[in-house]
Amino acid sequence: MNIIEIQRRIQNAKILDFGELFNQSIELFKKTWVQGLVTILLNMVLAIPLIMIIYIPLLFMGLADAYSGSYDSYGYYDQPEINPVTLLIMFILYLFAIFAMMTISVGLKSAFYRICKLKDLEQMGKEDYFYFFKKQYLGKTIKLSVAYMGITIIGALLCVIPLIYAIVPLSYMFVVYAFNPDKSISEIIKLSFELGNKKWLITFGLMITTGFLATIVGALMCGVGVYLTASFAFLPMYLIYKEVVGFDDKNENLELKESSML
Repeated sequence: MNIIEIQRRIQNAKILDFGELFNQSIELFKKTWVQGLVTILLNMVLAIPLIMIIYIPLLFMGLADAYSGSYDSYGYYDQPEINPVTLLIMFILYLFAIFAMMTISVGLKSAFYRICKLKDLEQMGKEDYFYFFKKQYLGKTIKLSVAYMGITIIGALLCVIPLIYAIVPLSYMFVVYAFNPDKSISEIIKLSFELGNKKWLITFGLMITTGFLATIVGALMCGVGVYLTASFAFLPMYLIYKEVVGFDDKNENLELKESSML
């Protein structure tokens, strides 16, 4: 499906019913909660080494300060100055870890939406959680994560309010990328914002509602249940994309055949 056709469908989108989409989200969650849990756990496991990159140097710096510090003649603790080069290295490592975790999130969440389509339409296909980490998509996944972070930072710097508005279009970047991996980064962002602007209010309402319910139900399950219910908040964006844009069945079936042969 070319970008012009997708834009035409977005502009001519029908009015969607909040209650119907919410009920569909519940039904789809029943089919995909296991895959959603796997996605969340994979995200956590892959992020652990990156978190270690940040905290291990901090731990060693803390130990070094504790042993190298001393008390002066007045009894005050004299804390050694931190080397500017060390601070620079820590800052670079911190940025690397953030962008790497964002890349992991983009890849896994986009793959989850492809799995949602398999379960929703009862299609045959491989549940490939690392689909967007393959050689042909890895570069685009990294670039999309950088663009996501950049837009988020700009929105936060503009007194946060623009960020609140941008949250909805940004949430569509994953689903648009999931079903249009052949599109350029600029086209994916453009389509995400067009769809997000067109269906902003209903999307924001569903995000708040599903996110709140996922948190409450998860908390009632001794806190650990949050990991089970977290993916529930991802589903409205998939369903809205499905209703507004739909899928190119011919291309999708071809991709499914190719993936099953690998």
